[in-house]
Amino acid sequence: MRILVVEDEKKVSSFIKRGLEEERYEVDTAFNGEEGLKMALEKGYDLVILDVMLPKKDGLSVVRDLRERRNAIPVLMLTAKDSVEDIVAGLDSGSDDYLTKPFAFAELLARVRALVRRSEQDRGAEIRFADLRLDPVTHKVWRKDKEIDLTAKEYALLEYFMRNPNQVLTRTMIAEHVWDYTFDSFTNIIDVYVNYLRKKIDREADKKLIHTVRGVGYILKEEE
Repeated sequence: MRILVVEDEKKVSSFIKRGLEEERYEVDTAFNGEEGLKMALEKGYDLVILDVMLPKKDGLSVVRDLRERRNAIPVLMLTAKDSVEDIVAGLDSGSDDYLTKPFAFAELLARVRALVRRSEQDRGAEIRFADLRLDPVTHKVWRKDKEIDLTAKEYALLEYFMRNPNQVLTRTMIAEHVWDYTFDSFTNIIDVYVNYLRKKIDREADKKLIHTVRGVGYILKEEE
């Protein structure tokens, strides 16, 4: 399992590299965004751990460039910023998860394992619900015959809904399965992304599929 760490603070980079190597991962490092992007595009990594504040090219730009090139490698963002707006910006850029500094290595390792596991399992037959179709291989989504353009996190959220239709999903369940977060302060992010998803999935449709269960969470179901 090969991981690329793009972090300009050499003490932090060394700390992450040493810890991951002790867990038997193969780790390469880069110290600026341009170098990190080049390495991510040229070599077959299983995961990129990417700092937001980098010289030459910032982390948000790096992950956007990866996604524009159809590179679906999982990306874990590292940053000192932890506001809702900053987290949304990081996820909207195409990153798969977000970890704020300072962090415990055990938490970083848990995120790494979850992202690698999710990537390995991200294959299978097309999923259907009502007139929605989701292809886990290509990450494409359609409502009726219209393809819907989703960000990486919107796609992950919709896939979780479609694998658990007609079930009430609490915000805690969504946080744990889609973001690997368990703390209450993450609730606003979930609500923001459900609203994003609704606008793309339901806004122009006759039947709404994503419903709020007041005080509990959300459910994917056909209107009665």
